Amino acid sequence: MHTPLPLTRDLVLVGSGHTHALVLRMWGMKPLAGARLTLINPGPTAPYSGMLPGHIAGHYSRDELEIDLVQLARFAGARLIMAPATGIDPEAKTISVAARGEISYDVASLDVGIHGEMPSLAGFSEHGVGAKPLDVYAAKWAAFLDQASGEITPDVAVIGGGVAGVELALAMAHALKAKGAVPKVHVIEASEQITRQTAGAEAPLRKAMARLGVKVVTQAAVVEVTADAVILADGRRVASHFTVAAAGGFAHPWLARAPLPLTEGGFVRVDQSLLAEGFDDLFAAGDCAELVDTPRPKAGVFAVRAAPVLAQNLRAALTGAKMQKFKPQEDYLKLISLGGKKALVSKWGRTFAGTGLKAPLWRWKNHIDSKFMRQFVNLPQMAVPKPPREVALGQAATQPLCGGCGSKVGAATLSEALTHMPRVGRADVLAGPGDDAAVLRVGGAEQVVTTDHLRGFIEDPGLMARIAAVHALGDIWSMGAAPQAALMSITLPRMAEPLQARTMDDILREAGEVLSATGAEIVGGHSAMGAELSIGLTLTGLLAGPAITNAGARATEALILTRPIGSGTVLAAEMQGMARGRDVAAMLAVMATPQGDAADVLQGATAMTDVTGFGLAGHLMAICRASGVAAEIKLDAVPTYAGAEALAAAGHRSTIYQNNVDAAPVVGEASAKAALLHDPQTAGGLLAAVAADQAAALVAQLRSLGHDAAVIGRLKEGAASITLTQ
Repeated sequence: MHTPLPLTRDLVLVGSGHTHALVLRMWGMKPLAGARLTLINPGPTAPYSGMLPGHIAGHYSRDELEIDLVQLARFAGARLIMAPATGIDPEAKTISVAARGEISYDVASLDVGIHGEMPSLAGFSEHGVGAKPLDVYAAKWAAFLDQASGEITPDVAVIGGGVAGVELALAMAHALKAKGAVPKVHVIEASEQITRQTAGAEAPLRKAMARLGVKVVTQAAVVEVTADAVILADGRRVASHFTVAAAGGFAHPWLARAPLPLTEGGFVRVDQSLLAEGFDDLFAAGDCAELVDTPRPKAGVFAVRAAPVLAQNLRAALTGAKMQKFKPQEDYLKLISLGGKKALVSKWGRTFAGTGLKAPLWRWKNHIDSKFMRQFVNLPQMAVPKPPREVALGQAATQPLCGGCGSKVGAATLSEALTHMPRVGRADVLAGPGDDAAVLRVGGAEQVVTTDHLRGFIEDPGLMARIAAVHALGDIWSMGAAPQAALMSITLPRMAEPLQARTMDDILREAGEVLSATGAEIVGGHSAMGAELSIGLTLTGLLAGPAITNAGARATEALILTRPIGSGTVLAAEMQGMARGRDVAAMLAVMATPQGDAADVLQGATAMTDVTGFGLAGHLMAICRASGVAAEIKLDAVPTYAGAEALAAAGHRSTIYQNNVDAAPVVGEASAKAALLHDPQTAGGLLAAVAADQAAALVAQLRSLGHDAAVIGRLKEGAASITLTQ
């Protein structure tokens, strides 16, 4: 049996600046055996600064602006933790992460960028937004633009000139004008000039601003920001319903407080190898770092140029090889956008504006920016091992095996196996195979017991553990029981003891948090190492009344589903790098959310199950067969995860999909959304049969608790079957 090398070192990248994004791509093309790579970032995407003015102006969509970190992490084989870092302990070698605790490292690198917030300026926190982080600014601008000239007067103020402030002012003015509004944009600068650091750009930029009606206020100090104005030190009020700070970049507070070698501004002091001064296991790059020997302005071009050096030096730190030195260039080409599809270029103190009809400089800038982003859209297709030339009969071209419930044994195969299983016929076993959980009589109490086991489908063991716990609890909740105790079964990939300890701690902490919130306790389990991560839970629950089973549903009752379907399709596509990162992140957040409160709302259901590996159709068919009824599904009413229907239309299917179709056929017109009825769900919703006259109120209550619940159909007289209706 072929066994891969064990994991022995943890490399943790904190932040997804341009340097780290490129390092991830390089790592995916040439991974280091034995190293586990982790990326910690607040969200599933990273904006590219070069396209921000174009996005604000309306030339680029949000998707064109952002690097998809979910796809990039999949390509690099990296664990992606989507939560912000809040601290670092370089002695303990840990990164503190919001809602995740401590993440340990052997080698780490910081590329968290800077922020433009001004909390010390009165009113800014409530009424302003920094130009960085870029994604926050872009989202708030989009919301403002939707309302501008309608509910809100299009008054905009940019605090801080310079190239960055002027570019954003021109972009916002262009966007407002394109929308039909009359832009009223001001640039407020403390000095006499707006572009002191870019010689020669002052005149052409002022000319561009004049064309778009952008006004400049120089030698002005801002003392307060209100909901409708920026207040200057001399008492003047500059009208503004959208105030942006571009007056420089500041170190993130957690980094500025860190026990690291820092500049007065809170940036990490690094040497020519990009190592933090005094460390041989901690690097920093991008805007959050300060090159001590060769200081340079905060600019993306230096971050991009540093990537190959950082990639090599990270490998060197992990392998003991020699490190390289980063030698940044003296100056760099500045292509400055002018609102519309026009630009000027500046270098070595000389400036040229190409603003004619053909706008050659804009096309040049667009080419450079688009080429950079294509690196992350068109990720290299890595070589797939060739199959053996000689194989046994019965082999067929198959897709990679899915994780989660997509890797289940098919319903027909499982049912056949259960028919041959020996039965003792104990009197205290009240219900056995066939429902979500067995029901046992223990003394004077009734207890439910169930087990679930999931093959890993993401590289983050902590998040995987949360989802596995929620998934297993679904059986307890659907039976109407209160969770009681848990045994965990954990298989880790081969790894050294320090990594085993870190991973087990992560899994038990995250699963334990979910379970303890329900009142259940982890009382034991089993652990082993194997080819890949898998997490299983055996749970017990206590019944206060009769169990809610698949039987008991009645004709005329309504069917309620508590969360969307489509997780199997999205996960199958994500394995191939084809799912949109934002969609994946949003779906995983739902999958990790417990449904105990939803089960409480549905305690009056006559039948209930959790929708998991056999899909919505399969689990509904189980209710129909056990209750002796037929079902109608209103397809338009069935909620689906974002992106799932489009991916289904593109042909993405989970590996158990066809088994599910065969086991629970649905009568009705075929479509991409209809295909999702057979999609295996991991940590899926609760499916309940309730009185028709109570359904609307129950759904309203579920939605008030944050569940995307819906009435999706009804039950009727007839043989067990499922029919689609309009």
